[in-house]
Amino acid sequence: MSDYQTLLSNFEALGLNNMREYYPVLLDKVHTEDMSLTSAFLEITDKEMKFQKEKKMERAIHRARFPKVKTFDTFDFDFQPSLNRTAVLELKHLGFMESKENIVFIGSPGVGKTHLAIALGVEACRQEKRTLFINCHELLIRLRAAYEKGTIERVLRRYARYELLIIDEIGYLPIQKHEADLIFQLLNMRYETHSTIFTTNIALSGWGELFKSPETAAAILDRMVHHVKIFKIKGKSYRMKHT
Repeated sequence: MSDYQTLLSNFEALGLNNMREYYPVLLDKVHTEDMSLTSAFLEITDKEMKFQKEKKMERAIHRARFPKVKTFDTFDFDFQPSLNRTAVLELKHLGFMESKENIVFIGSPGVGKTHLAIALGVEACRQEKRTLFINCHELLIRLRAAYEKGTIERVLRRYARYELLIIDEIGYLPIQKHEADLIFQLLNMRYETHSTIFTTNIALSGWGELFKSPETAAAILDRMVHHVKIFKIKGKSYRMKHT
């Protein structure tokens, strides 16, 4: 085996497949452009680092369990003039996470609440923040199951450790008093430690009825809104945009 083939095999054995693919191109550039050895190594390692960073981001987005990947670039702010575009886009810098603030998107179905929540989650993944997206109903199912198995403390700690937790669609299905208590425990553990994003179709004033307990709702809201940014979307549904 020639040194050239051995080098390609070494790249592959080390998991540097991107460098293996680019090496022949780089070799041509070295010969045709009189590139120095240092410049060649710098270029090929820069490309590998960029490639690994992109793969790392892809894995983080996959682990976050978004139903679909959404970004701010694909959100039609002109269709939702009630939204303060500048204030929403400022969230991309994740300053709210540094301040341990929560975000609440309130609006009717289809106005883009989940799109914005996912877009923020994707930005968090890009900035290497451990993120999880979960539908409220699914979260309640998992918490109830953990409670019945006697593993609720361990499961609550797992959800509490996420640097950004996105709880989607609060209010679309009824929430029982016991379930509300579990939600409170989770938010209490995250309080002033990590940020949580909520999407809901119910005004916060209606959460007492939603949670079947004004007392529990008050305790939940106390943890939510102490440090919070609230965005009310009053526009029409994107799903009905072309109807």
